[in-house]
Amino acid sequence: MDRRRLLLVVAAVIAALGVALVFVYAHNADARAADKYDSVEVLTAAQEIEPGESLDDALENGKVQLTHIAKAQLLDGASEDSKPLRDKVALTTIYPGEQLVPVKFGALEDVEAAATLPIPEGKLAISILVKDDGRVGRFTRAGAEISVISTVLDDAGHPALTRVLLDRVTVLADGSQTVKKDDADTTESDSGDAELQRLVTVAVTQKQAEKVRFAEKSGELSIALLNDKSDVKTGAPVTRDNLFD
Repeated sequence: MDRRRLLLVVAAVIAALGVALVFVYAHNADARAADKYDSVEVLTAAQEIEPGESLDDALENGKVQLTHIAKAQLLDGASEDSKPLRDKVALTTIYPGEQLVPVKFGALEDVEAAATLPIPEGKLAISILVKDDGRVGRFTRAGAEISVISTVLDDAGHPALTRVLLDRVTVLADGSQTVKKDDADTTESDSGDAELQRLVTVAVTQKQAEKVRFAEKSGELSIALLNDKSDVKTGAPVTRDNLFD
């Protein structure tokens, strides 16, 4: 009988410990969830803020808004107070939804210094004009690696061959968008059918620069975005005869 009582007491103690552990775990889980989802108000970009654009101008043009951000996502220096950033300009492009942090703002001369292209030793910087639909959207930013693809046209303006011209080069800058117009009097606002083009500046060797400039006169250039696992090799061109091989 004493043994049965002992077993019942032990079982009761174990059950009590189990309940206590469940309670502690649930309490801690609630605390973690509260920390994760508890939000604060911070300044964020409502529209794209360009390098060199002052915070005062951005505020005046409605490019800044107050946004609720989870505390777990709060960046260092971000707050709802614009005073620390007044009289300063954006050092880099700030995209919609980004938190406004002091590290991205500074003096105008800092923007000019940052705008100098970091050309690798022994390389040249050249700009390639490509169709907007041939530049992988907005992902060809500085630091990205791309392949340059050449399509050579025949005398009638039809594609004769396509091949990889440069297998891997680094983007130094993604430049301004231009509009190719058939009529010199056509404005961008009324040129719905105009062809969008964009300058992409890359670091290349002298030989690569010469290839690009020759290929530009022979046809059209496009680019392909790469990552560190992309397998790209220059090889035999694709023509009408082997297109479906």
